[in-house]
Amino acid sequence: MSSSSLKNRYESWLSSNGFTLSPFHIKWHTGIFNRLFARCAHLNPRFLYIWFSAGMVFGVLAMFGSVVLLSKTLLQTLSQMMAETPEGSHEQILQVVVPGVNLPVSQLAYFFIAILVSGVIHEFGHGVAALREQVRLNGFGVFMFVVYPGAFVDLFTTHLNLISPVQQLRIFCAGVWHNFMLCVVALSFLLLLPIILFPFYYTGAGALVTEVVEGSPSSGPRGLFLGDLVTQLEDCPVWGVQDWHNCVQHLSHNPQMGYCVHTAKLQLSWSAGRAFKRLDGTMECCGNNSLTDFCFSYSNNVESKLFACLPVRKTIEASRTCRTNTDCQTDFIPSLCLIPSLENQTRLIRVKHPPQTDMLFVGYPSHLQYSVSLTSFVPRLAFLHPDLPVMLETFCKYLVSLSGALAVVNAVPCFALDGQWMLTAFLEATLSSVILERNNRELIGFFFLLGGSALLAANVALGLWMVTAR
Repeated sequence: MSSSSLKNRYESWLSSNGFTLSPFHIKWHTGIFNRLFARCAHLNPRFLYIWFSAGMVFGVLAMFGSVVLLSKTLLQTLSQMMAETPEGSHEQILQVVVPGVNLPVSQLAYFFIAILVSGVIHEFGHGVAALREQVRLNGFGVFMFVVYPGAFVDLFTTHLNLISPVQQLRIFCAGVWHNFMLCVVALSFLLLLPIILFPFYYTGAGALVTEVVEGSPSSGPRGLFLGDLVTQLEDCPVWGVQDWHNCVQHLSHNPQMGYCVHTAKLQLSWSAGRAFKRLDGTMECCGNNSLTDFCFSYSNNVESKLFACLPVRKTIEASRTCRTNTDCQTDFIPSLCLIPSLENQTRLIRVKHPPQTDMLFVGYPSHLQYSVSLTSFVPRLAFLHPDLPVMLETFCKYLVSLSGALAVVNAVPCFALDGQWMLTAFLEATLSSVILERNNRELIGFFFLLGGSALLAANVALGLWMVTAR
């Protein structure tokens, strides 16, 4: 069999099965879902009319809102570019996502599945709305561009051009409307997840450790282990993952806590008063580089600043936290407030995970935060995997983020996006009685599209620069 005949058979097979191949692009088109679309389009005519009319109103508002949102995002990006440090980037509502740069490789599956689901629901909205407005649906398909998946519907253009602008708006706005509703559903599921999983998992008891980075400060014989339940960071209670993050931030942004120590223990210090400065200006009084002894600073009625080298675990194991000596004057035994003498920005943090002995963490609080993976859901039965709620939470969050982003971006009045057709239909529906010449209406639409396209392109270009260059 010749190579040309093999090529012809291969191309014939691709064509007969709806596949189209081109550089960096694979597309599959089929009509097998047309009956499903038709059934959905005729389920409840009255409800669907109200549903897609509401979607039309939402789409028009989203079209103008997306311009405001992109303008605000662009101004935020420009202000960050001019600043010396890129602080505040997490406050942006819209951010460019680059896999492997600001998107963890371990979460790529969530990312691509959420994109595909969002795209399918988007196109499902277009297809059902079109059939409801008596526009023929030729087929449905999915594609892969480079590594990004997507979906599309093939509508009969002649039918689409014959219906009124308001009917066109219902069809063009249906995609962003369904993306918005997908956000609402995913967000509702996320908020109701503790109730949905209540028969199998309980919450409010602490933060369950699901992973500890090997070699990190949180690992080791007296560190955290898979299955440990963290209930407290110093005096900050931990009822769930959000409390964990809040406590770490609180300890990071506030001065190091002190510990109430009985004065009798200070007599055990072998280097009281012998202190020297580190390079950063902080004080050290344990000169033997011991892993168990720690330098503490304190004051008494005679001297304002003294230092003592004490065994850290024995010293603070059952001690209350304090800021000044006054906080320790509740016992009959005389006590002083000892504050660990640490390098700048580092902290000594007691992590309580009963029934195990407290973990003593020394270092930057952010290292503690990112060296441990946790979940708020604790399995009721041993065979239940602790990662299942985490997977559901993560997927819902990606679905909310990406479906919302797809709604915003598609609503922008930009060439080749839904916003182009939404704007055209909107102008035809509102200006046809005011501006009689169609060419003039098209000219107005062209300038709006030009501005929207430039705004979106600027956001993408500067967003990519912020992600990759900073």
